[in-house]
Amino acid sequence: MLRPRMAILGAPSSAGAHHAGQEQAPAALRAAGFVDRLRAAGIDVVDLGDVVDATFTPDDVESTARGLSTVVDVARAVADAVAGVVADDRLPVVLGGDCTITLGVVAGVQRGHPDAGVMYFDGDADLATPETTRSGVLDAMGIAHLLGLTDNRLARLGRRWPALDPAQVVLFGYDDRDFDAYQEEHHASLVPLVRYTYGQVRSAPTASAEAALATLRKASDHMIVHFDVDAIDSRELPLGNFPHYGTGVSLSTARDALTMFYGAPQLVAAVLTEVNPSYDPSGVSVARYVDMVTAALTAGLRHAAITERTPVTSH
Repeated sequence: MLRPRMAILGAPSSAGAHHAGQEQAPAALRAAGFVDRLRAAGIDVVDLGDVVDATFTPDDVESTARGLSTVVDVARAVADAVAGVVADDRLPVVLGGDCTITLGVVAGVQRGHPDAGVMYFDGDADLATPETTRSGVLDAMGIAHLLGLTDNRLARLGRRWPALDPAQVVLFGYDDRDFDAYQEEHHASLVPLVRYTYGQVRSAPTASAEAALATLRKASDHMIVHFDVDAIDSRELPLGNFPHYGTGVSLSTARDALTMFYGAPQLVAAVLTEVNPSYDPSGVSVARYVDMVTAALTAGLRHAAITERTPVTSH
């Protein structure tokens, strides 16, 4: 892979979110130079445009899975588009959008790579379910649906249920003190699920990222990297749709971890979620985010290319 082949897909949806805003992200990221920077770095990029367009609409106040029908429609459209990109032997980079689009990315990738696992770099563990929720917001339930902790149309989006075995998931950078995101009653069923809190990542970023990659490598030859901007402390980058002030990692730590993840030979898809440009009328934070993510993608893919063409010598 001397010149990586990539396809950009926009998934401007806030259908599964707390409120509107993330549906603006793909356009804002493109306007800030996301695609241009990758091309300038020598990456073979095609921009396939937006797959869907869905803005948050208030649901029944009693709903425990708010906007479910629209969220499922969005995820199915994302799955179809991602599957096509994978079949064309390109790396899909999906610009979201709320976190529920990752379920579509998983379903799409698994059509070509049934064993694909997920590096879930997120400020939340997203383990709430419709049965345990206090909000009914589906983008706080993504991992729970992927692991089959609940059973509905979203959980059965792909070709198997559950979509993932716990060994195929690593939670990276999440806040373990948040009740809704990480509920004690699920611990017993999630014993194999490897977890690195934001505190662990802060104190040992390189070692945590290396260990996380080694864990997924044992379970799968293919990896999807999910990155939610709220994994970064909102004091440094206030873009998260649901801000996390005082928790999360620094911008530089996120860049270094993503560079390692994007440089892994098992990478088959990348998805970016929860950026809310309405919080950033000046565009300064969006520009910093684009700088960081494109730098990580470029450095990671360059490392992968060098590694691939370096001959193995025996002693």
